Amino acid sequence: MKDEEPITRVSEPAIARKRRPVLLRLLGRWLIWAVGLGAIFAGVIAWVWLNFTAPGPLVAKKIYEIPKSLSREEIALALKEQGIISDARIFSAAAAVNAFRGGRLKTGEYEFPANASMQDVLSMVTAGKYLTYKVTIPEGWTSQMVVNRLNEQTELDGVVSKVPDEGSILPDTYVFRRGLSRDKLLADMQAAQTKLLDQEWSRLPSDSAVKTKQELVTLASIVEKETGVAEERPMVAAVFINRLKQKMRLQSDPTIIYGLVGGKGKLDHPITRSELDQQTPYNTYQIDGLPPGPIANPGKAAIEAVLSPAKTDYIYFVANGSGGHAFATTLEEHNANVKKWRALNGQADVPTEPDAAAVPDANAPVPAPAPVVAGDKTPTAATPEIKVADPVPAKKIIPIPTFKKPKK
Repeated sequence: MKDEEPITRVSEPAIARKRRPVLLRLLGRWLIWAVGLGAIFAGVIAWVWLNFTAPGPLVAKKIYEIPKSLSREEIALALKEQGIISDARIFSAAAAVNAFRGGRLKTGEYEFPANASMQDVLSMVTAGKYLTYKVTIPEGWTSQMVVNRLNEQTELDGVVSKVPDEGSILPDTYVFRRGLSRDKLLADMQAAQTKLLDQEWSRLPSDSAVKTKQELVTLASIVEKETGVAEERPMVAAVFINRLKQKMRLQSDPTIIYGLVGGKGKLDHPITRSELDQQTPYNTYQIDGLPPGPIANPGKAAIEAVLSPAKTDYIYFVANGSGGHAFATTLEEHNANVKKWRALNGQADVPTEPDAAAVPDANAPVPAPAPVVAGDKTPTAATPEIKVADPVPAKKIIPIPTFKKPKK
């Protein structure tokens, strides 16, 4: 056997691996970290969003007033303590983000619905969708009656420092937030009246019997108290304006009542003969022209009626028994209206002589117009309202003695 020849092995040349540049390796690692962190961040955002939009803990609607002067964090904690939101940190963070877009949290009284999410709560508080209240002031109320009404509104704050001047308030429905001071609301009512008068004053006819804004409000207050029928206001205003132009006394019963009870606005009994004769600055049976000031707070319609009275020569009106009035130009027409009204109501006629039916008892009620109070401006069927010319002609059928005493 021949000796085997030795096998010579030649090692293959080693192939050196190419390594990536250090920068690429760092970028790759950073990318992995970024993807990981992004996934974590996305998960956190998703969790926050789910909690932010999920139904809240309230099982029933709840009214809560967010106090003033609280910071964003304090508001969030207060809402959490009240059981309105579930997480103060999420709410505060969302409110902070919202603030960059101009959305500020507004304090006030809110009614949060059941299951309101933090998103719903933030939307409400940012938009200022707080609770509001309203108070309605009827036309023809005195200023004292208005103050009494505001004192009954428990949502208002403070004490009325002074009863506003009669006629300075505009009757309307006013909306306010809890905690508004009564003085501030009264000031708003007066500002509304001033604004209305400034706007409407230019409409006053050049030949009007009223010359100042005070006189305008005074006459409008009488018109307001004399009729509760809206379409009659311009006619009633025309009657009084015609009387003023003819130097006739107004002879308005609501003015008598105001002279007796003032801001109370209501007389607890029918007008008596002695009260009809009583000298007060507001008794338009005893004084010439307008009383010294308004007898109530007239509404816009009554003011407009004085500014644009009906074009008529009427100087009398009497209740027609159906809520309105019958108007007349002459005393004969007026007496006929009175007689017709009495016939409809089954009342006997009255003596023809003015003094034949004098009331022996000075305190006996006079079946004149019933006291007119807010909400009941129309005389009752048993007590018609009569306007009388001055002076009363003799030998006329005048049903005044048992209703109102004529001027001698």
